[in-house]
Amino acid sequence: MDTVNDLLQFSINALSLGSLYALMALGLAIVYGILRLINFAYGELVMVGGYTLLVVGAGPVPWLIAAAIAVTVAVMASLLLERIAFRPVRDASPNTLLITSFAVSALLQNAVLLFVSPRPKAVSLPSIFTENFVVGDLLISKINVITLITCLSLLGLLTLFLRRTLIGISLRAAADDFTMTRLLGVRANRVIATAFAISGFLAGVVSLFWVGRLGSVTPTLGLTPILIAFIATVIGGMESLLGAVVGGFLLAFLTVGLQFILPQELLDFRQAFTFFIVILVLLFRPQGLVQGSHSAERV
Repeated sequence: MDTVNDLLQFSINALSLGSLYALMALGLAIVYGILRLINFAYGELVMVGGYTLLVVGAGPVPWLIAAAIAVTVAVMASLLLERIAFRPVRDASPNTLLITSFAVSALLQNAVLLFVSPRPKAVSLPSIFTENFVVGDLLISKINVITLITCLSLLGLLTLFLRRTLIGISLRAAADDFTMTRLLGVRANRVIATAFAISGFLAGVVSLFWVGRLGSVTPTLGLTPILIAFIATVIGGMESLLGAVVGGFLLAFLTVGLQFILPQELLDFRQAFTFFIVILVLLFRPQGLVQGSHSAERV
């Protein structure tokens, strides 16, 4: 019975974390699919959502409304970054775009350090973030269940959006051949702004659950999400959104699995074991587990 409970606990934890990791990876991959830009400022969008939740959630506003405002602010911040920081250098070399993303990331982090506080700030969260379901001998965190349902629902809606709407089809076509898509009359600014809006939306949703797990916000809140997103997309395949999802779930199963099987004295080295396994995967599949060979797979 203990083995069954442990297996169920592992599955729920891994699926919940995997769905969150998949959203992180998708937010990074959807912009890369069009601009070939690894947007390292994506983590700061998670930070912006977290600090918005801190400010708005401290007042009399219901938490769900505060969460919606946090996601909206993350979307607006992403669109603002695309318009001010990335659009002027869009036709520059990939190195220029990459350096720009690093510069934006550093700027936002230091702005929060300077104008807010370098210290962690506790965020007001509803009680559901600390409550559990009791099923026999099994304790299931309510937030894990909510994370899983929310993230899987968003993945399904995003799939429908990309396959059934005109702008979604344009996004997929732009990922396959951006130049040809523009020649066919699709407005580049609209497609790219939509990709950044989706990326910001996913970052905003991630910030809710990431802050919910940590209970606080810091200026470096986005470092771990961007690292996770980058590793997951590399594992799954940089040119495939399906690969980003696969990479996110695989990374989560590795993380939770190592926590279950490693002895107590080796738990501090869990990340080292994770990266070692990731390196092994990439030695055999350097292009990633899912290779985006056409637009339907990429976006």
